[in-house]
Amino acid sequence: MTQPISVIAKSLVRERLRTGLSLAEIARRAGVAKSTLSQLESGNGNPSLETLWSLCVALDIPFARLFEPQQPTTQVIRRGEGTKVVAGQANYEAILLAACPPGARRDVYLLLTQPGADRISQPHPPGSVEHIIVTQGRAMVGLLDAPVELGEGDYICYPADQEHIFKALEPDTHALLVAEQN
Repeated sequence: MTQPISVIAKSLVRERLRTGLSLAEIARRAGVAKSTLSQLESGNGNPSLETLWSLCVALDIPFARLFEPQQPTTQVIRRGEGTKVVAGQANYEAILLAACPPGARRDVYLLLTQPGADRISQPHPPGSVEHIIVTQGRAMVGLLDAPVELGEGDYICYPADQEHIFKALEPDTHALLVAEQN
């Protein structure tokens, strides 16, 4: 089986830069020659399992991360774009900004709300947590039996595995919602 040396090379560079350590320091910690690491980062060579394992220990990463291609790190969604979900019983829209990547459990939404029917959410799976930052307007947010009034720039975090509410108090109230499931 051929090793995906180009993926390994990019991963080694990415992870070394993440640590902020020099090529020489990573090589020293891994017990490999600096020239060997340099060649691997250039996409040359045929590293042994032991060499790769030592580099992973020096970089403090799981072995499998060497075989993960780098994912794009920048995503821009312009206002008015994105996947929109509209509530049927409240004047409430949620625009998905970032879906949960594999292995993680969080979603990011931009909320566009109006006063009127309150958005009452049933409990999510056990361990769920929501983080909300009001970016425009005012809202009552949190657990159904103890909501908190928030203004622009205010943040709240609450257990979303209980009934909770988002009630806009001003027209065109906007908020950022990060939903986590543990």
